[in-house]
Parts: sequence; structure tokens; C-alpha cells
Amino acid sequence: MSLKVALAQINVTVGDLAGNAGKIVEWGRRAHAAGARLLLTPELSLCGYPPEDLLLRPAFIEACDEALKGIATALADCEGLHVVVGHPYQREGDLRSRSLSVLRRFNAASLLAGGQVLRTYCKRELPNYQVFDERRYFVSGRDAGEEPLVFEVEGRRFGVLICEDAWFDEPARAAKAAGAEVLCVLNASPFHVGKVEEREQRMAERSRDVGLPLLYSHLVGGQDEVVFDGASFAVGRDGRVAARAAMFEEAMPLIEFDAQATPSGELVPVPELEAQVWGALVLGVRDYLGKNGFPGALIGLSGGIDSALVLAIAVDALGADKVRTVMMPSPYTADISWIDARDMAERLGVRYDEKSIVPMFEAFNATLADEFTGLPLDATEENIQARIRGTLLMALSNKFGSIVLTTGNKSEMATGYCTLYGDMAGGFAVIKDVAKTLVFRLATWKNQQPTKRADGTIGPVIPERIITRPPSAELRPDQKDQDSLPPYEVLDAILAMYMEEDRSISDIVAAGYAAADVERVTRLIKLNEYKRRQSPVGIRITHRAFGRDWRYPITSRFRA
Repeated sequence: MSLKVALAQINVTVGDLAGNAGKIVEWGRRAHAAGARLLLTPELSLCGYPPEDLLLRPAFIEACDEALKGIATALADCEGLHVVVGHPYQREGDLRSRSLSVLRRFNAASLLAGGQVLRTYCKRELPNYQVFDERRYFVSGRDAGEEPLVFEVEGRRFGVLICEDAWFDEPARAAKAAGAEVLCVLNASPFHVGKVEEREQRMAERSRDVGLPLLYSHLVGGQDEVVFDGASFAVGRDGRVAARAAMFEEAMPLIEFDAQATPSGELVPVPELEAQVWGALVLGVRDYLGKNGFPGALIGLSGGIDSALVLAIAVDALGADKVRTVMMPSPYTADISWIDARDMAERLGVRYDEKSIVPMFEAFNATLADEFTGLPLDATEENIQARIRGTLLMALSNKFGSIVLTTGNKSEMATGYCTLYGDMAGGFAVIKDVAKTLVFRLATWKNQQPTKRADGTIGPVIPERIITRPPSAELRPDQKDQDSLPPYEVLDAILAMYMEEDRSISDIVAAGYAAADVERVTRLIKLNEYKRRQSPVGIRITHRAFGRDWRYPITSRFRA
């Protein structure tokens, strides 16, 4: 006898309990109509992930409890349907006393059927690394004496695990010992490059270890710095991936189990690396603006590759009608910069304006002339230009409501090759976690995709010269990035080893990099922590980004 299970790969919003509950009810009805008798939602799908310090508010926990009961009631007429919902939980006695001690809250999943909340499972393994901070809020279900949740649907017994539980042996073995024949894993696992393959490999190991098939229901959507990529899947007891949903979009894969409990379903291929990063950046922009109610985006277009890449991402995320660009030439802006910027804006069909900063720059210089008499031109004058541009963009943002998308990349943020209150001014840092070498790869990849341009033709959206010309901030005559920084291939490799892999300076030198380059880059990383603390949040696409992953002191004399 076959049995269908639906995985609810949904995009929820943190704190929108009514909206999230309504979506779960809608997908429950869709699953029931499709013949599924079990629907698995992602981890904390009721409240969104991560809810952070909302979990410390008594009213939030109580509202989640009421919303969960509302879902059960709303789906009561779906005969035979079982739904597993992720939500925060604490015991009823604690709710009455309004005591929300960290020792009483749980990351939980409840089984709903027949209009009732039947049973609740509490997560046993609490991650506290990278972007995860669950021990701040939750206690382990194991420490609280919670039992495994195993339930039966049409003769098949399912055991529930929550995300990190499935990365360890004990929770899955406990579920099997309690009678589980299929493992159901609820997940909210943020994307980074390589994470899809890592998840599937680890879940394959888990299935082989316990000899059970496994279902993986994963969240999709952007939430502040993190993006959830979907790609929900099923593996057989032999560890073979039997079904997989698409990445970066909502989906409801139907998994069918035969009489031998062998799963099957549609197997969507995993996209190439550049396509994954592009999908993460587009979804991150779309959800940050959409969920926070911004009507559109505003970008300072320079004619350089970083702003060009951000523009292409923004148009894919929002549509050309919601993106405005402003070119702000200075005394040092080359003609080819505004020519290429105008060309790209026309290709994409976005609004494009040119506003010279020369009069304002001259006014600043005149005001400061007495103070600066006899002193040479230096980064001060360069930064004034960047800050004029930042002020203009923020004025337009204030007046019209669109959010400014900053265009600094990870290499620049690491080394401080950016200006506080200048090119760092804005509301969302789209490529904050994208190294410069990857910026070039993404721009080249995008131009290779069949993209419809504003004039109806299919072709590249980024002018080739933007990709091939040497990068320059154009804040002084004949300026090139490589005047101030090592070649980006060298810089990015050192950055990856030191910042993402925690390699020592001596290890990096031993790997073949010049000691002077290593010392220079690592020194700049440490010196510029104060700048990064004042930068906008941005999208995380590596396993270690500046932000939630990186918590280094500003004041520190440790230099190794």
C-alpha cells in the first residue's frame, strides 16, 4: 500500500503568526487535496526563523500557542490529514506563571490531526555556532526528559527530528528504538556555498546508520542576513537521494512511499555554484525589501563592476520599475564610467539620473581651505566625495521611501577599502559577503544567461568593459584598486584562509603567500572592525560572513 507525504517548503515571515498560520493551513488543504496524509512544515515555521529575542517576550510565546491551536482547528475537516508544525513551546504551567526562564523554552514540533494538537517533540541538539544561537533561548528536550515523537499514519510509523538532531546519532537512534520506520526532519538551515551537498551527504549518512528512509522539509526565504534555500529532499534507507525540490522558491514536493517504505518523487537537479549564489542574493533582496515594506531600491551606479552586479541582482529581484539608479560623477570620473553606467541602465530599463558632485565637492574644499592649508591631498578628499554621494542617496531615500542598496564587496569590507557614511551609507548590503573574485565570476555568469533586455533583445546586461577594465574608486587621478591592495586573487585567498578558515598567519605564509601581503591583509582586517560594525546588514553566502558569524572586539591588541 502506497502513502503520500507532502513537504511544505514555505517562505514565512518572522513574527507574522497570522500570516504564517494561514499559509500552513492553505498548504495543508493543498496537500490533502493532492492525496497526502502527512504534511511536514519546516523548523519554527509558525513563528519564522530565527525569532531571536522575540522568544524572550511572554506575549510572543502565548500568541504562538494560540496560533498553533488555530491551525489544528482550521484543518479539522481535512479527514485523515496529519500535520507536523515547528514552533516555540513551553509547558502550560510555565505559561500561567508567565515565567520564561531559558530552562523552560523549547524549539519544538507538534503533531496536529482531527482538530487537536496531539503530541509535541522538543529538539534535543541545540546548535551554537556560525549564525546559530539556540542555547541563548532553548533547553534541550533530552535534558528536560522529553521522549521521542513517533506516530502512525495509515500503518506507517514516522519519527520526528528537528534540524540539528539529524546531524547526530542519538536522536535518530532513539526515534528508531521508539518504533519509527521513517525519519521526518524539520529544518531551517541557512544557505552558504556548498551547504546543499553537505546536508544531503550528512542525511544520507544518517539514513544508512539507522537503516531508515528520511524526509527533509526545509524553509525557503530571506530573513535579515540569512537566506534559506529550500531544496527539500527525501533519501532512501540506502542513503540515495530519491527526491529533491527546487532551490530558492516555494514548493510542495510529494513523496510517495511504496509497500517497502521506499520513497520516490521528482528529483530537481542542484544548480551550479554561480546560479546558487545568484539565487540566494536575488531572494535575499526580494524578501528584505518585500517583508519590510520598502517600495523599491536606489543604487549609486558608478560604471564599476560592483554597482553593476548589484543593479542586475536588484532588477531580477524586484523588476526594473522598482529600481532607480543615480550616477554621481566627480572631477575624477572617467567618461567611460558614465557611458557604461548609462548603457547598462538602458539595457535593463531602469530609471537613470546623473547628478554631478563637483559643485558640492568644491564647496567642501572651500570651507576647509583654511584648515587644510599646506597639507597634501590624501584620503580625506577622497572620502569627502564618497560622503557627498552617500548624503545624496540617503536624501532621495528619505524623500521617496526607496532603500539604498550599498555596493561594497567582502574584499573591501575586510580591508576597509570603503568609506564610513560614504559608499557604506545605505540600508542593505547586497554583496557584503561576496569576495571580489566571485563578483567577477557572477558578472560573467550573468552575462552568459539568456536575459531579456529592455529593448526586447536577448543578451548580456552588463557592458563587457565594466567587467574587463581595472577596478577603480575614481576618487583621485589615475586611481586603481591595486594601488592600495594586493591583487584580488591574492587578497581573497588570504581572506578566506584567515577569516573563514581561522588559519594562522604563519600557516598562510607556509601555503605560499608573501609574508608582506599576509601581514598587510590581516592587519587591515583587524584595524577595520570598527567600520564593519557600522555597516548595513547584508546577505550571507559563505559559511563565515562579517556579521552574525564574526564577533571580534574592536578594541584589541592581539595581532596574530
